[in-house]
Amino acid sequence: MSQTIVKPRPTTRVKPQRPPLYKVILLNDDFTPREFVVLVLKAVFNMHEEIAHRVMITAHQKGACVIAVYTRDVAETKAKEATEMGKNKGYPLFFTTEPEE
Repeated sequence: MSQTIVKPRPTTRVKPQRPPLYKVILLNDDFTPREFVVLVLKAVFNMHEEIAHRVMITAHQKGACVIAVYTRDVAETKAKEATEMGKNKGYPLFFTTEPEE
């Protein structure tokens, strides 16, 4: 009679991956008042006055500025909320998202 040797299988652990991140980007326009942009940054992105002002100036000078990095759902929700605030006041304020590299 032959003897059967049973070896336990090694357990493989699946390491959970982090969800991909997305950047929220403020696009500059020449019609939305600076004070309103600062107000939106404070309201939607919880920025302090000074930081919001610097972000607004950066977008004004460079044409666009990365506001924050979030998971996709959060980034899209915040970008939409901020853009809607501008639309509700009649301004062409626009925020967009793109994957972070």
